Amino acid sequence: MCDTKTHAMDIPGEGTWLPGEPIHRLSIRVTIDDGFVVREIAVAMDDVPHPECPIAQAPMQKMIGCTMGPGWRHAIQTNLGGARGCTHLRELLFNMATIAFQTLPEGPLPDAIDGSPPHFVGQCLAWDVNGSVVRRHYPAFVGWQPKAAGN
Repeated sequence: MCDTKTHAMDIPGEGTWLPGEPIHRLSIRVTIDDGFVVREIAVAMDDVPHPECPIAQAPMQKMIGCTMGPGWRHAIQTNLGGARGCTHLRELLFNMATIAFQTLPEGPLPDAIDGSPPHFVGQCLAWDVNGSVVRRHYPAFVGWQPKAAGN
């Protein structure tokens, strides 16, 4: 994450940042296993607005052993929420589960389960239930809508 401004920014007693100069430049590298369990996490805080900010790197290690899946956001909030961590690092971590899901090979496209399409159908433009990708791979779900509760 790189945060810049189009104008000069001054934080009294901390510094002045010129237009285009990074206020925050943060990165996270997470290593997961095939079960989406965090095995290693590395954080870099190359640019920060306050000298205290880098202290937030150490608590990130509490995410080791957590699983990117159901409960991921809760684990982040429990381990790094509030003054236990950095807002910006938490925001980056929230989305890493989605990115991680895309990196692990799944093999063939999954089958429908209990009359419902796989979870990703209808969740993006390419997998639109009225689109050509669904027509090619899941023709039974073209125009699909979930059943209303109670039906």
